[in-house]
Amino acid sequence: MFDSALELYNYECLQILKGVTRCGKYSMEYEPWSDSTMSYIQQGTPAFRKANVALFAGGLNTFAILYSTQPIMPELSREFHISPTAASLSLSVTTFALAVSMLLVGSLSEVWGRKPIMTFSLFAASVLSVLTVFIPDFHFLLGVRILQGIVLAGLPAIAMAYLGEEIEPTHLGVAMGLYISGNSIGGMSGRLITGMLADLFNWRVALSVIGVLSIIASFLFWFSLPPSKNFHPRSLEIGKLIKSMISHLKDPGLLCLYGIGFFLMGSFVALYNYIGYLLIAPPYSLSQTLVGWIFIVYIVGTFSSTWMGRMADKYGRPKVLGVTLLIMFIGACMTLNINLLLKIIGIAVFTFGFFGGHSIASSWVGRRSTHDKAQASSLYLFFYYVGSSIGGTAGGMFWTSYGWDGVVSMIVCFLMITLILSIRVSSITHLPQQNIKI
Repeated sequence: MFDSALELYNYECLQILKGVTRCGKYSMEYEPWSDSTMSYIQQGTPAFRKANVALFAGGLNTFAILYSTQPIMPELSREFHISPTAASLSLSVTTFALAVSMLLVGSLSEVWGRKPIMTFSLFAASVLSVLTVFIPDFHFLLGVRILQGIVLAGLPAIAMAYLGEEIEPTHLGVAMGLYISGNSIGGMSGRLITGMLADLFNWRVALSVIGVLSIIASFLFWFSLPPSKNFHPRSLEIGKLIKSMISHLKDPGLLCLYGIGFFLMGSFVALYNYIGYLLIAPPYSLSQTLVGWIFIVYIVGTFSSTWMGRMADKYGRPKVLGVTLLIMFIGACMTLNINLLLKIIGIAVFTFGFFGGHSIASSWVGRRSTHDKAQASSLYLFFYYVGSSIGGTAGGMFWTSYGWDGVVSMIVCFLMITLILSIRVSSITHLPQQNIKI
């Protein structure tokens, strides 16, 4: 399973770095770096293996920390006497800070270099996790999580640029796959480990252990990642970056796709944020460890994202996206059943639909955008994580007022809005083809 929004962003960068991106009716061409002046890392060499180990460890580190508080939200509510809505901020503030930072960190790396920023990002986030053992109150925890969101942006915003500059172009796919694997395993393991350790000890110990493991991964990243040989500092062109982003935001089709990503992720995070509260309470009374294992159903995303992508190519994105929304609706409704097995199956069905729909929507961005595709994808990533922040916290208000029925009702409303946006984007006339020289 992978974080599909980041995979989209990295995939578009990968195509651009190879020299040409072609997406349906649109194409983007640029002049690739001259091989005569580049010293690439070749597959099969020690440097290639070290680079892959480093970025795998870095991806694992980043997403283990990012999602580590999701399974322990009930524990935070219990200890600090706060509502589920407030507890959800432990994830929401982090993803929001990450979303904003990712728009800027990539440009900063053009000035300060790739490896230094990525290394600082990993160590800083890891140390902050270790320090959670000393956190006196919830407000202090939120401050730490905001800082983590800011510094965590360093790796996902820069890793692909490093790979494109240093890895031999024909071997980029292999390196990219290993990096995404680290993202996937990190997101899942962070949730599982935190849930189990919180059950055995407490949430402070759980987050601190994640921090210690992340420090080890950070050292592995630091020692393993080969220094940049092909990086050349550039001036910071914030004006050009802002102008490009504004042009994307003026496209009504892209705005609809950004909205789809927002509401899909908002509904997804809302379900996983509050299912733990439901399952640890009677009549289920599951332990924190067992609730943590619920996240193993993320594995179905590995299959659905690729299979639904093929179906979209065959039958068209609007139709297949509608099917994925129907699947999510069915899965959400199944979680209303009191039977635990049916509830877990419903979560899996919902997850299957989400990753399929998200894969279609994210790839649609690449098809829709006619220039600066990586930036169009980074904006999608921004809305994706903002949706996580807002949807995840809004779900807590419905949980507090109406229980699980309220959370599902909010999710259904989000899905209806997503359906309207998908119908709208499919009816918008495509922009004219552009061939842009960079």
